[in-house]
Amino acid sequence: MKRIYMYFSILLFILALQISSAQGPKGATFGFGIMFGDPTGGTLKFWTNRENAFVVDVGSSYFGGLRFNGDYLWHFDAFNSQVVKLYAGPGVVVGIGEGHSYWYKEDHKKFYWREHGDAGIGVRGVFGVNIIPRRSPLEIFLELGVLIGVSPAFGTGVDTGIGIRFYP
Repeated sequence: MKRIYMYFSILLFILALQISSAQGPKGATFGFGIMFGDPTGGTLKFWTNRENAFVVDVGSSYFGGLRFNGDYLWHFDAFNSQVVKLYAGPGVVVGIGEGHSYWYKEDHKKFYWREHGDAGIGVRGVFGVNIIPRRSPLEIFLELGVLIGVSPAFGTGVDTGIGIRFYP
């Protein structure tokens, strides 16, 4: 039992060091907001250091009636700017409820399908740009994600989003 407490204490110490160098607007570590696209809904961002962050999005989507995204992002300074940065990273997606998609048959004709009550699980890669105006508690972002659905069936898709987050 002592070992568990020791490992937990070390983990908390490392996390505290990471959080102390967070790089959200005005040095904040946590932001929340709204996004439009796929999914359309709420978004949360938790900075772990100057370059990395966790993002969770919850909203409605074509992947499922309710969709949850979880992404781990690396931010990089492609424009030599403190205001505009690019980011990229991997993520997981869970869609719950009725899904809608377009699939192609062998003769390359489109058809529409609906799945009732299935949970969809997938992975995604996301790439985007964020704008953090100076002396502002806001972050504006635009992103593009490539989605690979692995359950209940294999499929691919592209999702986009635009949104804004507030850092209290």
